[in-house]
Amino acid sequence: MPKNRDTVSALTAWRRRALSGAVHRCWRWVRETGAVTPAHPGGLRFGRIGEGTRLAFPQGTVFGEGWIELGDHCIIGEQVTLTAGLMPDLDLGAEPILTLGDGVVLGRGSHVVADTTVTIGSDTYCGPYVYITSTNHSYDDPQQPVGRQWPRMEPVAIGPGCWIGTGAVILPGARLGRNVVVAAGAVVRGEVPDHAVVAGAPARVVRSWDPEKGWQPPLRTPAPVPIPEGVTPEQLLALAELDES
Repeated sequence: MPKNRDTVSALTAWRRRALSGAVHRCWRWVRETGAVTPAHPGGLRFGRIGEGTRLAFPQGTVFGEGWIELGDHCIIGEQVTLTAGLMPDLDLGAEPILTLGDGVVLGRGSHVVADTTVTIGSDTYCGPYVYITSTNHSYDDPQQPVGRQWPRMEPVAIGPGCWIGTGAVILPGARLGRNVVVAAGAVVRGEVPDHAVVAGAPARVVRSWDPEKGWQPPLRTPAPVPIPEGVTPEQLLALAELDES
């Protein structure tokens, strides 16, 4: 009897492994097939989708894509929402509403809501669950539910080379300069100068670059060691594995 029980257990384990492998292979196929690229846009018709750009599957809410322009080599993570206009099927005119420069990265679960113009500069990287919006609820009339009052809209402009941390919120009217760092969870409004680090809710500048003095206040971490010329990604991976062992 114990041998029979062992045989049944081994067969059950084999079946679970086989089924698990099949499910993962199927999901990889679905993700690959469902991704949106210039060659395979699916049902989405963006105003522009640049060479090498890819929207991972499953996508989040996407509408008004005729007024959305995506630059070259952008990476749009899973469940990212991209919308132009207050609702689908509106005529928004001749000009784009939402524009992403080349090499923009939007992390998983991020939202970019553009009811008026939103521009994200080239090589800007957003962590997961970043929220960028050109619209805010108004609450002027205390007698009316906030959700029924007409929202306020202001353009948003994010300069090139920025890093926006996980869970950050970029509010209507925000204007970020070049190479700005936004800390995780920060809530940004107003103007942020070039080469600044902002944190908090509401966000404030906590570090900035001075051409003569460098970063002020000075960085607390040592400068990163540059990768020597000729080192391949495979060699870097091998070194990382040695450090972990």
